[in-house]
Amino acid sequence: MSDDENIDLGEIFTEPPRPPTPEPTISVYKRHEKNVTSDTDWRQIDIRLVGSHPLWGHYLWNAARSFASYLDAHKELCQDRTVLELGAGGALPSIVAALNGARKTVITDYPDADLVQNIEMNVEANIPKSLRERVDVKGYIWGHPVAPLLDSIPFNVDSESQQFDLIILSDLIFNHSQHKAMLQSCQLALSATSNVPPSVLVFYSHHRPHLAHRDMEFFEKARTLGWTCEEILTETFPPMFPEDSGEESIRSTVHGWRMTR
Repeated sequence: MSDDENIDLGEIFTEPPRPPTPEPTISVYKRHEKNVTSDTDWRQIDIRLVGSHPLWGHYLWNAARSFASYLDAHKELCQDRTVLELGAGGALPSIVAALNGARKTVITDYPDADLVQNIEMNVEANIPKSLRERVDVKGYIWGHPVAPLLDSIPFNVDSESQQFDLIILSDLIFNHSQHKAMLQSCQLALSATSNVPPSVLVFYSHHRPHLAHRDMEFFEKARTLGWTCEEILTETFPPMFPEDSGEESIRSTVHGWRMTR
């Protein structure tokens, strides 16, 4: 064997070193003092976020913060009701729903181990042990059968259907190709009857102002399926990405909509 045959090919075909995966971060949601009614009430939620993820699970979006405040100010939407969140990310709205007395909260995101395990960590860190049996975390792909989600709902003899009273969609409608799939899941999972009218709450920002009309196609599709859609809230935050293009006042505004049938 010649000396040439002993060459280490790794010395010839070199690759630049890959940057390390960013470490998880913590974002804090502080409760409005007006919603704190006793010294034993929860006052803040620490949301663990994966260090990086192609599905944007490494951000606590402004819509999630707005959602959390809205649910905390309207506890009747959660108390003794069944709640489903799609595409939960750090799951802040779901955790608020659980802390405010939801009978069952089912938190879902794409069935990726990093995302699902991160949600489980947030539940363990923020939900008291006495309430954790009321929370399930599941991987779920929009548009797929909802039976595995409905199986989490405890049987209620007073309920005419074992479906969800409230569905949470927080900053999802920028996924234009998934509008049909999201609506299909909502159609199948939302209860037809409840003491408080069942609803889907959709909170979002127009992160790409030039595509705002595409975001709004979600509600156009919903109306063709028989949903009633109404805007219930607008709230302004510092923009998530100040360096992005497009009108900053549009990118910094969170819109909240209610959908009912």
